[in-house]
Amino acid sequence: MIISRTPFRVSFVGGGTDYPQWYREHGGAVLATAINHYCYINCRYLPPFFDHKYRIVYSQLENVKHIHEINHPAVRAVLDYLGFHEKGLEIHYDADLPARSGLGSSSAFTVGLCHALKALKGEYISTENLAKAAIHIEQNIIKEAVGSQDQTLAACGGFNRVDFLTNGEIKLTPVVANSARIQSFQNHLMLFFTGFSRYASEIAQSKINNFSKKEQVLHAMREMVDEALLILQNNNTSIDEFGKLLDEGWRYKRGLSEKVSTDKIDQMYETAKKAGAIGGKLLGAGGGGFMLLFVKPEQQVKVRESLSSLLHIPFKFEPEGSRIVLYQPDEAQAVYG
Repeated sequence: MIISRTPFRVSFVGGGTDYPQWYREHGGAVLATAINHYCYINCRYLPPFFDHKYRIVYSQLENVKHIHEINHPAVRAVLDYLGFHEKGLEIHYDADLPARSGLGSSSAFTVGLCHALKALKGEYISTENLAKAAIHIEQNIIKEAVGSQDQTLAACGGFNRVDFLTNGEIKLTPVVANSARIQSFQNHLMLFFTGFSRYASEIAQSKINNFSKKEQVLHAMREMVDEALLILQNNNTSIDEFGKLLDEGWRYKRGLSEKVSTDKIDQMYETAKKAGAIGGKLLGAGGGGFMLLFVKPEQQVKVRESLSSLLHIPFKFEPEGSRIVLYQPDEAQAVYG
């Protein structure tokens, strides 16, 4: 039995420039962090006593005989890509936070599943190759309209600047700043669940379709990564400037597609600002999920009260990426394999 633990992520600025349809021509960059909320993938070889060969347990239950019969697109693609055609498998998925909520949960799932199955085979895979495998599976095999930051953060962890080069390479640089400054930054962040789940690929595709019309906006969003790092690394600059930058970035992001926000979400955001939030954004593609807010610590009780109908989720930055938290040789496989 193998259990992998893979972190979700929070992206601050630069999101949208990590889509290959954009960065292959213009380059891109994001500032993002893994967080201490995770998805867990439990895998084991299935003894040959059942009518089914593959048992997949997530929000649904699938018992099937062939890989091509699996409904879950990521599971089907990963099993085929890694060559699990001969031996039966049982896969269980659990997570700390809901799917389709803007925290990169789909990519965390793909990364965690690849990691667990490689370990089940007794094979090592580096974080870099783990990210590359997940990106290839999602973008080229499943053909999802997804960027490349989620897989990178899920595999590698940490608080990073991630650059996406026109040649397709991805460069990850840990953020270097005064530790007290980083702690102050974390202390200003609040995460709320809007209560709305959505299919990110539909919203993402609408943004991709608008890239040619939004070049100036996307270049500005990319430049915000440099601005954000300057704020974090200069102790003489008020940390509140980061909140203002998030607010500006949210206005840019809303302009990428009419599907990014809704009237209800706009109302939530304005309510938070009136209560003291300096800035914020919807995480992920938009349309729902989690809202990140930048709020002075002394104003956070007031903001929480103003959004009392929403679930507040405390979080911290997570330095580690996907890891194997349980490796237990499968005795049943030794007998029946």
